[in-house]
Amino acid sequence: MNFSITIHSAETLEEVPGYWSDQDYIQLLEKFNFPDAASASPESLPELLAMAITDFEPNEAAALVLEYKLSDSLGEGQIQQISNDMLLDKISEEYPVISLHAPLFHINQLLYKAFNGKFPNTKATRIQFTALPQDQSQNASLSKEGALRLLEQGLSDSNLVKRLFGEQMAGTVAFPEADAIVWELQTSGDHTYSLLTSEYWINKEEVVTQEFEGTYEESTAPQEAA
Repeated sequence: MNFSITIHSAETLEEVPGYWSDQDYIQLLEKFNFPDAASASPESLPELLAMAITDFEPNEAAALVLEYKLSDSLGEGQIQQISNDMLLDKISEEYPVISLHAPLFHINQLLYKAFNGKFPNTKATRIQFTALPQDQSQNASLSKEGALRLLEQGLSDSNLVKRLFGEQMAGTVAFPEADAIVWELQTSGDHTYSLLTSEYWINKEEVVTQEFEGTYEESTAPQEAA
């Protein structure tokens, strides 16, 4: 299927509003020994958590947030290791399991903000674009893989996704990693999309072409998750 792609904007984000829910804040406050968190006003919860977090050493605070968010994916030893490593390195970019990059980013930025920069600052990229099928009679709802592959021609050759996943982006081999590289893909209708990923994968400066054409066919073969 042939598409006409227009990139409307590419922006860098240091946090993603709405990721942490009120219930997340309440449960985290309880883990940080803050009394009566459930009775606090919703608008005060982020500030209260930031204060409660800083009563702990940075690596201890990191371990508690990691345990809350990722205990189903990481063992106790892994949590302890990451809680120390993330003070020195951008673990949300370097961790070998790509599917954990998104939650590690959100955890890192929560800690970065609470501890006034003691953790490395990691960033996300949001790209707003339109992918209009050239044949308007065809139904075209993009998957994360489809969105990445269509954006390929608008990215510079230095882009990491293009360099590491050249065959996948070209469509010659399966691309299950796309579901983890793209954190969110939302559509507002009219073939307009909002794609969220790590700056590690796509830097806004790598978006070098605003209007171009692309071809993509959704695969019907099942793929394993990244």
